[in-house]
Amino acid sequence: MISEEDGKLLVKIARRAIEEHLKGSEKFELDEDIPETLMEKRGVFVTLEKNGALRGCIGYPEPVKPLIEALIDAAISAATRDPRFPPVEPEELEDITVEVSVLTVPEPLEVERPSDYPEHIRVGVDGLIVERGWARGLLLPQVAPEWGWDAEEFLCNTCMKAGLPPDCFYDPETRVYRFQAQIFNEEEN
Repeated sequence: MISEEDGKLLVKIARRAIEEHLKGSEKFELDEDIPETLMEKRGVFVTLEKNGALRGCIGYPEPVKPLIEALIDAAISAATRDPRFPPVEPEELEDITVEVSVLTVPEPLEVERPSDYPEHIRVGVDGLIVERGWARGLLLPQVAPEWGWDAEEFLCNTCMKAGLPPDCFYDPETRVYRFQAQIFNEEEN
């Protein structure tokens, strides 16, 4: 678990990494002492919202890097490399809020029949990953409640995020994983 204090530090560092990158800095240097818990390998996503609308979201679903390194890369990527949006401009920053989601390790969702998946998904608690072949889609736990989705709608939308048909979870070749997240936000502007 990440403490509230460390969560605030993650959000602050994410914003600073974005600001410095947009000012042209080639390398982001940390000037804080980083707690040991933030050096552990963890999955993390950085979500940017502008006036309440999504403006970028990129991250690491798997714990492949130390959390602080993954955070910095995800923050800069959310601002500059989310293919759904043009890069953030420096003058937009005052209208953007930063959210950091620190993930648990995704675990395969085991069911007897694919139709059982929805009853094993806790809306607002679980995030989902759907994969089949090279196709992979992920939705964070906070997405389903934001859209008012039930478990089946959440699963169908994760399938579509992977570029697959909404009912692809019935295919035995499709894998479904769930994870949880600790979510830390900036105060709304």
